Amino acid sequence: MALALPSVARIGLTCWFGLVGLGTAAAQAQQPPRPGSAATVVAPGPDVPDPSLSPECRVPGSKLYTLAKLRAVKKALREQRAIHVLSLGSTSGGLGAVTYPVKLESALEQSLPDVTVDVDSRGLPGEITYGATERVRNIVAEIEPDLVVWQVGSNDALARVDVEAFASSLADTIDWIKSHDIDVVLVDPQYTASLAQDDYYNSFVRAIQRVAAEKQVPLVLRFEAMRYLALHAKGDGLLGSGFRLADLGQRCMAEHVTRAITVSLLQPDVTGTTPPPAASVAAGKPSP
Repeated sequence: MALALPSVARIGLTCWFGLVGLGTAAAQAQQPPRPGSAATVVAPGPDVPDPSLSPECRVPGSKLYTLAKLRAVKKALREQRAIHVLSLGSTSGGLGAVTYPVKLESALEQSLPDVTVDVDSRGLPGEITYGATERVRNIVAEIEPDLVVWQVGSNDALARVDVEAFASSLADTIDWIKSHDIDVVLVDPQYTASLAQDDYYNSFVRAIQRVAAEKQVPLVLRFEAMRYLALHAKGDGLLGSGFRLADLGQRCMAEHVTRAITVSLLQPDVTGTTPPPAASVAAGKPSP
């Protein structure tokens, strides 16, 4: 399925590919911009909706992701081989041409010029992270991906699992995955108007943000992104209260995850640096 992604994201990755010496992409990066082309897009600030996303999915970067390095994916790109992605979570399963894993694979291939991306999905419907540690490790060991995209927290929050036990289990599993030179991207829980009033549910969202920062893995802020889409929906009184919002969140998630991955790939490899300004990233300017 062709997604309307990523003009700006493609530019950014094209520039990055130029740095690692991929001929085709480097040649594209050297082409002068044509009037009206993606290269003339004005870079958004961190609080401006990202124009590289489909109109219905546009969220500012500050509401969409936190960034970190993706060394294993960069290594695969340098070696000019396919990128193997393992998608874990309650919406990662399913069959057919329009499932989230299929959309994610298509979106990543559109944003990574001349790169094959294989997405393998394993659904964990109803399974809580706290009790799934061994299952997750077994799946990762079986697939041996370059990158794990992991939706976490929704089931644990709804099951009222102890939040600190959840955070500890999540952190330990991330450490184990990264110890095998595999990257991790986390996706935090879904948003609904009613769940936003639940302090315990919100404590899980904050715990995932804390773990992502401590373990230095990118995080897709699905909760904040969906809340932004709900608050800014025009002429749709149903959005924000239930099924319509969940459906929109599912349709946008592949784009949001792809954006978090591609922008994280622009993070510098040197130690001790801060993330580049969102405007530079969106403009496709790799950091020094």
